[in-house]
Amino acid sequence: MGTEHDITDDQTRTAFRTCPLCEAGCGLEITVKGDRVTRIRGDQADVFSHGFLCPKGSTLKQLHDDPDRLRRPLVKRDGVHVEADWDEAWAIIADRLPQIIGERGRESVAVYLGNPSAHNLGALLYNRSLLQALGTRRRFSASTVDQMPRQVAAGYVFGSPVTVPVPDLDHTDYLVVMGANPYASNGSLCTAPDFPGRLEAIRARGGTLVVVDPRRSRTAEEADRWIAIRPGTDALFLAAMATAMAEEGLVQLGDHAAAHVSGVDEVVAALAPFTPEVVASATGVSADDIRRVARELCAAPSGSVYGRIGTTTTEFGTITSWLIDVVNTFSGNLDRRGGAMFPKPVAGSGNTRGRSGTGKGFSVGRGHTQVRQLPEVMGEYPASAMAEEITAAADPVRALITVAGNPVLSTPNSDQLDAAFGQLEFMVSVDIYLNETTKHADVILPPPSQLQRGHYDLALLGFAVRNVANYSEPVLPIDEGAPDEWEILAKLGLIAAGLGPDADPAVADDLGLAGMVQQSVGDPGSPIHGRAAEEILAELGTQAGPERMLDFMLQTGPYGAGFGANPGGASVALLKANPHGVDYGPLQPRLPEVLRTPSGTVELAHPVLLGDLARLAAAIDRFAEQPLVLVGRRHLRSNNSWMHNIEVLVKGKPRCTLHVHPDDAHRLGLADGGVARITSRVGTVDAPVEVTDEVRPGVVSLPHGWGHDQPGTRMRVAAERAGVNSNVLADHEALDPLSGTSVLNGIPVDISPV
Repeated sequence: MGTEHDITDDQTRTAFRTCPLCEAGCGLEITVKGDRVTRIRGDQADVFSHGFLCPKGSTLKQLHDDPDRLRRPLVKRDGVHVEADWDEAWAIIADRLPQIIGERGRESVAVYLGNPSAHNLGALLYNRSLLQALGTRRRFSASTVDQMPRQVAAGYVFGSPVTVPVPDLDHTDYLVVMGANPYASNGSLCTAPDFPGRLEAIRARGGTLVVVDPRRSRTAEEADRWIAIRPGTDALFLAAMATAMAEEGLVQLGDHAAAHVSGVDEVVAALAPFTPEVVASATGVSADDIRRVARELCAAPSGSVYGRIGTTTTEFGTITSWLIDVVNTFSGNLDRRGGAMFPKPVAGSGNTRGRSGTGKGFSVGRGHTQVRQLPEVMGEYPASAMAEEITAAADPVRALITVAGNPVLSTPNSDQLDAAFGQLEFMVSVDIYLNETTKHADVILPPPSQLQRGHYDLALLGFAVRNVANYSEPVLPIDEGAPDEWEILAKLGLIAAGLGPDADPAVADDLGLAGMVQQSVGDPGSPIHGRAAEEILAELGTQAGPERMLDFMLQTGPYGAGFGANPGGASVALLKANPHGVDYGPLQPRLPEVLRTPSGTVELAHPVLLGDLARLAAAIDRFAEQPLVLVGRRHLRSNNSWMHNIEVLVKGKPRCTLHVHPDDAHRLGLADGGVARITSRVGTVDAPVEVTDEVRPGVVSLPHGWGHDQPGTRMRVAAERAGVNSNVLADHEALDPLSGTSVLNGIPVDISPV
């Protein structure tokens, strides 16, 4: 139960673990007395975070102790949720779910996976088991309201959607941050504890920080230069930067990358119409400013462009993400120290396994939604299609399983989705709260708190700015009689497969592990290729659960122990012996072995990406005449909606306000502290007004994740500071067509005083 040291008596111990609340992965030092946490602070000895901790990480104690956090299953009786024991909850699911599958087929069931799944080892490993057992293609997740365009672009260019280059923050001399606010959110698809400190270090060593954002965020305030771009026009800005580089003879790939990049001439020709002068009126950024950034980036000893959710949740999210790679390549910063580099995750990934340097590449469209024929992307459909697939499909969704997600608050046209959930025949939620989404569930299955689970950042360390590994043992024991998270997910899958309420989760675990071992011993690139699967399974032991699977992944990863082949290499045992983590060093060049493209090169001119440029060109005039538009924002003490139920994170000045520029406030008759009515094509909300020059004229801003005023929920603290749900205004029909990602930034709105 946690790694102990400095034990002062029989009751007090110190445990170390990694914070699971955002992508930063900060190390925690946790003081425990008996079964009670008494203090949480940053782990000064952590190899990655070095003691840094934001306000969220210190609240794991409050989250664990929250009286609203569910400890036992809830079942709905006569429309009211009541506590039940686990046997009763499983029996209800076993009675209803297989019956719907048997009568209506597997496509009658849908799954939604929420953002916290990416932060939980059990969910990352056993959601796969659940999805395989369900056998449905109707899979949805938070990815299509978040990062999907970045991964789709990487898939086309580098051959795998996990091959996302990240800025080498600790060595760069020039960083352009677009649509991101690391001072509030740390990194995203760029795992970096103390991102603000790393930005300050760039400037301290004489480097430059440029922020391109419609808002003067905290990050913009700390930058050398803030460029107040119009929302949604990032692709035009980047295309013009690339064209400026080509026009001025600045394109230089560098000796290392040049041999591994194809399509440069085709990209230059395709982007030629997007000159800085042509896009200036649309972006709101002068041609001189665009050219200046292009020249400075090329002239810097090293540099990188980093874009995040403000660039991905737009109608051109995938093209923007691709153009970030284009600009980084053109400026000679791809795969070089201080530029945009590829992590090598210790537990392995799709770009460390199998044949290196080449592969089958990336594609979409292995299935389509019924109503709008939207294509599958990375095994899932757009979240914005959920409601219509329930209410308007020829073969509608009749049952839904949600895991750690609150799509009623986090996906577009929330009122429509809320109504659609009411039409389901059966719904199961794996969640720690009775919230705006789970209130629709017939059964809610609560996993243990974060302090009661083991942890390893399996997904997020694949995007880290340094190659490190930390494993966290559970700090506190699981409540008596309660299953672990992995057991809930594995058993849910077995019940869906018709094995009944008494199915043993260990069966799914054994099958999953055996499949992983068989695949690895048959892979010529694996360190255990050719060895007997039975030998490897015997060395892994018989204790079911995530730790055994993680040990296999670590041992067969790029730094792994290889089950004796590399003594001292990575394993769970090694990480347990090093509770502050193990540092495998800074990012190193990985071209060409990181590639999985058919050509074995960086396919910069992928036809799918080039083909979307006509749509971008057609939007220039429309952007130049852009009406009033809405963008989101994030606060340091807020990440997911459930954090609004922690008093220490929501206390103080209300944060769910509408930011309006003084010029717009005057024009619209809005007063600071008054109330505004915001109306989009699909919805209307009223929000308090905060007049500020932190947004550029023509842009208003509401934070996401609020709107906790619905009946039937049990989140007392959140309800006291309900706020309004900005996604009521998001249009479910507005998508980036290449990734299926919703447009959450740049929503056209009308505003009037109330």
